[in-house]
Amino acid sequence: MIEVKSLTRLYGEVIAVDHISFKAASGEIVGLLGPNGAGKTTTMRMLTGFLPPTSGSAKIGKYDIVEDSMEARRRVGYLPERVPLYQDMTVFGYILFWAQLRQVKAPRDRTVDVLKRFDLLGRRDKLVRQLSKGLRQRLGLAQALVHDPPVIILDEPTIGIDPQQVIEVRQAVRDLRKSHTVLFSTHILSEAEEICDRVVIIDKGRIVAQGTPDALEKQVRANSFTLEVGRLAPERVLEVLRAIPGVASVKRRDAHFSVETDGSRDVRGDISGAIVAAGGELLEMKQVKSSLEDVFLRAVQSAADNPQGQKKS
Repeated sequence: MIEVKSLTRLYGEVIAVDHISFKAASGEIVGLLGPNGAGKTTTMRMLTGFLPPTSGSAKIGKYDIVEDSMEARRRVGYLPERVPLYQDMTVFGYILFWAQLRQVKAPRDRTVDVLKRFDLLGRRDKLVRQLSKGLRQRLGLAQALVHDPPVIILDEPTIGIDPQQVIEVRQAVRDLRKSHTVLFSTHILSEAEEICDRVVIIDKGRIVAQGTPDALEKQVRANSFTLEVGRLAPERVLEVLRAIPGVASVKRRDAHFSVETDGSRDVRGDISGAIVAAGGELLEMKQVKSSLEDVFLRAVQSAADNPQGQKKS
């Protein structure tokens, strides 16, 4: 339902989004994961029609966000980071207003249905300014869903709300999977790990990794080892390991050694052979347990080590 190809956005000489490409299929929850300022919000603003891209393209369904902008927008529900609520409207009046703006058939009936879905019907006569931050987030979700769009785009939907409300909003996002494609941004690693079918890790405007959380974690796990070596001085172990093709880094951690590979080949046999050939004894080799946090940190560090520049050439 969402297809992004080499999407780019410049602000003067600064590249905010740098040739990113990804897809989100029907019924899939895809998380844009990255630190503040990574380019997540700019990407979402382009997909929702608030900002034109400098270059590249994107489609919502079969509709291009530039060439078929109005048709693309009709198929998107958007919850920005700062929910644009009209403070002196009632809860019911606010959603009804959006239902009418979106030209929904039977707008009053649809307003009742969507308020029920987010447990807001009992507050239908309250003014928006009387709602808590968590209830306002739910009201924002109701607004994004009122015209039943196939694509829902959510920008940091759990920021600034209390833990119980975070649980409720996350569950609401999960429930959207049943009939919508969901793209949501977050800088909270555990949130992405808990909710997403796939994650797209973005840093300094560039995609540095993407895939399912499990696949990304396995990739890191396959490339990270700890070793325990006997019969060799630690300095000699470091020297032997660093000379092995495919080994990206080696660090000593007390009696153990942490090895990171570049992923180009399986180096376990080479490590074992090199240790024995140097007169040592390999006492232990095990893969490192990893999480999405490890994937994120490794991807961001790799991008930092191989900068491609953030200014227009």
